[in-house]
Amino acid sequence: MKNLNEIAFVVQARLNSKRVPQKMIRPFAGDTLFGIVLDKLLDCKNIPNENIFASIYEDELIEIVDNKPISYFVRSKESAEEEDNLQLIYEWHDKLPAKYKYVVLISGCNPLLQINTIDRFIEKFVNQQEENLFAVIEKRQYFWNKQGKMINDWPVGETIMNTKVIEPTYEAAHCLYASRLDTIKNNKFMVDFSKENLTLYTIPELESFDIDYEWQFKTAELLYEKI
Repeated sequence: MKNLNEIAFVVQARLNSKRVPQKMIRPFAGDTLFGIVLDKLLDCKNIPNENIFASIYEDELIEIVDNKPISYFVRSKESAEEEDNLQLIYEWHDKLPAKYKYVVLISGCNPLLQINTIDRFIEKFVNQQEENLFAVIEKRQYFWNKQGKMINDWPVGETIMNTKVIEPTYEAAHCLYASRLDTIKNNKFMVDFSKENLTLYTIPELESFDIDYEWQFKTAELLYEKI
């Protein structure tokens, strides 16, 4: 069992999205995507407020955090623009207080993610022996690669495609990640994906709805207002 006080909860945000400009601070259902995720973390029963950190660069994001009881790191311009270098993207990894052994990363681009789901994810991570946890959605579907080779195994005894009996596969939910903090120091994201297995945590597919395109921003806002 892990000590909750040794877990940092980090939200990272920037405003240089090319596909959905300024999406973290644009009006969204009377709030902003960034404001919504911060408030959800503050409302989680399993997250001590003092363990929440934001990693941000632009003044508009700093202004939002300044109005909440949340600590933050001001990213460098290089960090906010970086796409590949893990240690630069997460340059806060060696600036957190020494007591933190683990980190939970929470995306701000999944506004349908529920507080109860975040709390259950944390409970699972705290109580399990494994030192990583990765939110996924379950897919019972047939998949092929571009060469036409089937990726998953055809169900034994079946002659037609039947999603009720096929072995499930799992897709990244892109919203919740938990790991030892020192994996980032070793320039890995949670684990070495080519050599190690992840511990998976299945969440409802709707809650993983991610905003990467303009139509998704508008759709997510409509769904958010109805949930």
